[in-house]
Amino acid sequence: QVQLVESGGGLVQAGGSLRLSCEVSGSFRSINVMSWYRQGPGKQRELVATITSGGTTTYTDSVKERFSIARDGAKNTVSLLMNSLKPEDTAVYYCSADVVRIGLIYWERFWGQGTQVTVSS
Repeated sequence: QVQLVESGGGLVQAGGSLRLSCEVSGSFRSINVMSWYRQGPGKQRELVATITSGGTTTYTDSVKERFSIARDGAKNTVSLLMNSLKPEDTAVYYCSADVVRIGLIYWERFWGQGTQVTVSS
């Protein structure tokens, strides 16, 4: 089985910073794309940032220049450094990983449980 465990959420004032982390554990051959999503109150889940196995990153427009995604292949972790946080960044943040499990030749998307980020004005 594959599990994703997130950490690092919390309460921060506007303009502050937080770093989220997500560790992938279990039995698998490889991890392809890793991503962070978020779901704000009354909103649909949206893609925030992605990073490929080769290190290529993409960001949604609202977080460009403020957020930075990174991964550690040796530790099977992905992080999201969030700077200059705004109240509209308040959401539950989820990590996802596209994982090829042992014995399979295709990837499956696995999700973390979510971590709350609250930005006060």
